[in-house]
Amino acid sequence: MDVGRLRVLREFADRGSVTAAAKALHCTPSAVSQQLRALQAEVGLVLTEPAGRGLRLTDAGRALVVRADEVIAAVDRAEAELDVFRSLPRGRVRVAIFPSAALMLLPGLLHRFAEVEGLDVEVRDVDMTPAEVPGLVADFDIVVTHRDEHAEPFPSARLDVVPLLREPLDVALPLGHRLAKRRRVDLTELAGEQWISVDVGFPVDDVLRSLAVRTGVRPQVKQRINDFRIIEALVAAGHGIALLPRYTLAGTWSRRIVRRPLAGIRAARLIEAVLRTGAGTRPPVATVLDLLHAEAAAVTKQP
Repeated sequence: MDVGRLRVLREFADRGSVTAAAKALHCTPSAVSQQLRALQAEVGLVLTEPAGRGLRLTDAGRALVVRADEVIAAVDRAEAELDVFRSLPRGRVRVAIFPSAALMLLPGLLHRFAEVEGLDVEVRDVDMTPAEVPGLVADFDIVVTHRDEHAEPFPSARLDVVPLLREPLDVALPLGHRLAKRRRVDLTELAGEQWISVDVGFPVDDVLRSLAVRTGVRPQVKQRINDFRIIEALVAAGHGIALLPRYTLAGTWSRRIVRRPLAGIRAARLIEAVLRTGAGTRPPVATVLDLLHAEAAAVTKQP
């Protein structure tokens, strides 16, 4: 049975006339009469009968009104419960985050998630290239990814892209390096150095390659390691130099290296949250995005 027609029947029973029911429902008397006739056809019973110039309920009509009250009350309770889910950040949100962003953001984020009642966030670390992001969006509600700031943005036809932070990349040098005391380092001064980079296709290597195109200095990459903590250890041991993100949490070896900005050139990776178009309107997803923004802001304010 149509719940809307049951509501019309209940209003008729409560108000005692078609005209009064129509006024309560903000429609015309003919619309009320039409809905009552449709309900009678639906149940196959006569629900109203003539009474003077108006109508009154039959026995079947009165019996159905009692059940209509129960049905409508149940529907109203269900709507009220759903309204809670629509307005509060309850439910599970699946997040994919690349490892170095997890190292930087996740310790604080988990504290923030725990403070929101009813929010269930499942986080997976995924070593992703920009090309793999659209495919990951099919499996995750939010994909936290990174790209060279000079690279093409993610396609926006079916994706929403939410900027989180711009993370500068600094040159990491071992203690005692000839340029360690400089405040800034020119890339041309590093032409003869051995570099440690990440795999081809990952954003930090993309930055290094784009720097080579813009300066004409081709870095000599001797090792490719995707874990920045290992790269720190290798730089500290004197096996080469590297580009390292500025805000990512420092590893064990950080006191044995120095980080210097590049002179005269912008080098950074953009960290962004990518999700299906419109997915950010879901309260739990919107809440996670807000918490990502808050944690990213907190990280960039650290001394």
